[in-house]
Amino acid sequence: MANEVQLAQTALPEGDTIFGKILRKEIPCNFIYEDNLCVAFDDINPQAPVHFLVIPRKPIPQLSKAEDNDGPLLGHLLIVARKIAQKRNLKNGFRIVINDGPIGAQSVYHIHVHVLSGRQLQWPPG
Repeated sequence: MANEVQLAQTALPEGDTIFGKILRKEIPCNFIYEDNLCVAFDDINPQAPVHFLVIPRKPIPQLSKAEDNDGPLLGHLLIVARKIAQKRNLKNGFRIVINDGPIGAQSVYHIHVHVLSGRQLQWPPG
């Protein structure tokens, strides 16, 4: 399987995405959180012992394409990430990652928040 950096070089920023299919329930997914603005689920290719995604129902392709009026939704995604981290007892911390574009290793063009924890994460990230 190609790694995320390789996938990001061929990902297209338009059209349907796997996240759209998950939101429409065309692909089964066990949501760990769901409300009228977003859903969250464990990453199928985890990069840490704890790795989940928070995605908005609104299909914003990437952070750099978000509009000013998306601010409340983007803030909501971070609050949901915090709530799930608390439920998962991530007392020693976690990392939030939002990839943007090919150089940022974005492989799915539907904005999503990665939450990683469960081991000591390194800096710089990559």
